[in-house]
Amino acid sequence: MSTVIYPSTIFGPIHSRRLGVSLGINLLPPDGKVCTFDCIYCECGFNADHRPKSKLPSHEDVISSLEERLRDMKANGPQPDVLTFAGNGEPTSHPQFAAIMKDVIRLRNEYFPNAKVSVLSNSTFIHRPDVHEALMSVDNNILKLDTIDPIYINKVDRPTGTYDVQRVIDGMKSFNGHLIIQTMFMKGTYNGESVDNTTDEYVLPWLETVREIAPREVMVYTIDRETPAHGLLKASHEELDSIRDRVMAMGIPCQASY
Repeated sequence: MSTVIYPSTIFGPIHSRRLGVSLGINLLPPDGKVCTFDCIYCECGFNADHRPKSKLPSHEDVISSLEERLRDMKANGPQPDVLTFAGNGEPTSHPQFAAIMKDVIRLRNEYFPNAKVSVLSNSTFIHRPDVHEALMSVDNNILKLDTIDPIYINKVDRPTGTYDVQRVIDGMKSFNGHLIIQTMFMKGTYNGESVDNTTDEYVLPWLETVREIAPREVMVYTIDRETPAHGLLKASHEELDSIRDRVMAMGIPCQASY
């Protein structure tokens, strides 16, 4: 079973397939996973297998740890391309997310003004005004939309609470283009059922929704690391390229990561 639990508030830098040299900011506990999704492909494993015992890091701890790391990188390298909110679950679930974001942007401007600030989010809190405002302030507001099919979402993304995909879509539209849609495409089976979302059954309604949301960019990707669920398979280069090309044909930039 796969487990990648990030043991600190600030981690990396790591090389991201989509973002380059990325310094990670983890707003979740360092000893477990806290997420409003329980995705069968998550590199952090299933929620139930990694219940944390420690608390969320405080606003002060996040900012002091980040400044210490940025000061070191300024003196010794490497230079980050991006500061990325990611880690052990959903970053926007932190109650001080918006306040932390303001200080992260301040430190970015002080130490590495050319670096981007990115957030990898599953979109479950974008309806909150403070979260929406904070995401409007970042360079890369990367929001997940694996499909618009509720049955597939419940089978693969497995929301831990109430999840209304139409509400999420409406929330994405409210960013007026200031977002990047991120979609996982994969194949294989889970609990004896297909999880293939590369077919027209899933791709065509997803494409129409992407057109309606009108993001500034789309990122399509597939499994890169070991998954906690067995039986999952990568989408092929050809399948991802085909989906990418169909997005681009709508006039929306799109990148595919294999």
